Amino acid sequence: MMAQLNINQKIGVGLLLGLLLVASGIVQWSPYHIADQDLSGRLLAPSAEHWLGTDHFGRDMLTRIASAIQLSFVLSFFCVLTSATLGVSLGVITAWKGGRLAQGMDVIVNILLALPGLVLVLLFAAIVPGSLLVLYLAITLTQWVEYFRVSRAITHTIINSPARQLSEMMGFGPWYQFRRHIWPELTHSILTLASFGGANAILTMASLGFVYVGIQPPLAELGLMSVELFPYYAQAPWILVQPLIAIATLVFGFHLLAGNKHDSAH
Repeated sequence: MMAQLNINQKIGVGLLLGLLLVASGIVQWSPYHIADQDLSGRLLAPSAEHWLGTDHFGRDMLTRIASAIQLSFVLSFFCVLTSATLGVSLGVITAWKGGRLAQGMDVIVNILLALPGLVLVLLFAAIVPGSLLVLYLAITLTQWVEYFRVSRAITHTIINSPARQLSEMMGFGPWYQFRRHIWPELTHSILTLASFGGANAILTMASLGFVYVGIQPPLAELGLMSVELFPYYAQAPWILVQPLIAIATLVFGFHLLAGNKHDSAH
């Protein structure tokens, strides 16, 4: 698998895996908890005791950043997994069956496309602020449509190909036809969409944190941390840039992982 990746994708995989492993290790072994407060040690500069300093409540920034990165990874993974599974399944079935199912799916997809994705997520998040489940469902609801459209278009082309029709004439079932003809053509496009989907899920979660309807305390979340720490940028600018750098690094890693088909061919 790694041998088939181009250099940018390998860097992206290494960057994301490194962040996840380091963040998980810090959360596991840190002597501090994300909610531990020490008001006598507010806004401390990085030191041997607090490697990234402390925030406005005296909480250890390294532990909180690591926990927020871990949370971002978990949520983005499940959002991508669910939306990709749902979108690809419905796309393939719709292209294969056609008829009224295709007409009905067109109506549903057009309705969702008419609604701005972030507005839809904001609506769900505002109804139940701080709910990880609702946030996960809302992001998944906005992302599955892209997988559906791409997989439907590719499947429709493959369905009408002589190779697929020959397999059907020889008596091979739908599952074999999917694995032999459709899935190999879907793989690259789905992995690219999944990479961008992971980045978009992280940005969406951070955006909700900016307006206080995303993940709520005591959980640490990069967007919420950024807006909470903004009033202290003059006193302790190092604590403000840390969650921003974490968001940028995560998104950069996912975008590198997306790669492109031309590079992969080399």
